[in-house]
Amino acid sequence: MRYLITGGGTGGHIYPALAIANEIRKRHKNAKILYVGTEKGLESELVPREGYEFRTIRVKGMPRRINKEAFIALKELFLGLKDANRIIKEFNPDIVIGTGGYVCGPVVYKASKKKIPTIIHEQNAFPGITNKILSRYVDKVLVTFEESIKYFKYPEKVIVTGNPIRKSILEVDLNKAYRDLNVNPNVPFILSFGGSGGQKKLNDAMLYVIKNNISKDHFQIFHVTGKRFYEDFMNRLKEERVKLNNNIRVFPYFYDMPKAINIADLVITSAGAITLAEISAVGIPSILIPKGYTAENHQEYNARVFEQNGASLVILEKDLTGDKLEKAIYTLIKDKKILENMRKNSKKIGRINAVDKIVDIIDSLIM
Repeated sequence: MRYLITGGGTGGHIYPALAIANEIRKRHKNAKILYVGTEKGLESELVPREGYEFRTIRVKGMPRRINKEAFIALKELFLGLKDANRIIKEFNPDIVIGTGGYVCGPVVYKASKKKIPTIIHEQNAFPGITNKILSRYVDKVLVTFEESIKYFKYPEKVIVTGNPIRKSILEVDLNKAYRDLNVNPNVPFILSFGGSGGQKKLNDAMLYVIKNNISKDHFQIFHVTGKRFYEDFMNRLKEERVKLNNNIRVFPYFYDMPKAINIADLVITSAGAITLAEISAVGIPSILIPKGYTAENHQEYNARVFEQNGASLVILEKDLTGDKLEKAIYTLIKDKKILENMRKNSKKIGRINAVDKIVDIIDSLIM
């Protein structure tokens, strides 16, 4: 069988696509898999590294307003449709799978018009524009959150699967993780990070929290600033004469995230779909600070789902201060009953078999 997968722009679209590709490759040893993205998108770096054949099309995101950029994007869209048509004709896929981002538009649309089975996967509670448009043409719409069904015109096509996650999240040896990360299992451990790229507002608030608690030992903190913010963050700590110790550690990026997530008593983070899928898969309580500048404000929609299900406390960026965050941390860490309820509710939301379910659906359309 021949599988064409497309999705790009951000890790939130690419990593689910790679999780699906990996499961297909695991199940079907003779599967031919082609990934289609854009030349300058993050997918052009990540996909070849995973060993998949990668081809590109020309396409740009459409601006919200009619201006010069809109005409350029429209021209690129027509070129992208032409590119997609050529790639589909040459590869001759048995199915096309889209995981979001504007690169999906031309590829999935052209495949549907050629009567090739098509599937899209939506990671966020509030769907992106591309997936809302494509939902009219595809055979199945797979979603992470039940709350997103109402945004699609044809709900009978929609299946709730959850968001595919990396298997390493579910395979962590907790005792080894505590040892490897040098974390005391008897002291509450807080993991704080603003997505893979960092989050300035969270960094500002965490600077206050760290400064106020550096001489105390009632919890442990790992704070990940994001590489672009690290130098400035450390300089600000120096200016405040804050000397870090083993209880509070700061990193530009953290490569052992599966271990850290699994042993965390509380996670403080933005509300990206992948992060939420991972923390709920292992049942971790959270304070969510959705980024206020994401497309369609989708992170707030994601965060509200967790809040409504009792798994998270939500603080909007516009309301975030160091004092407010510190009070929220103390409220949760000091009340083990609240934290345990949040842990149970987080676990209820989690879907550890999402990728299996997705590939089952893919198989059912072509086998």
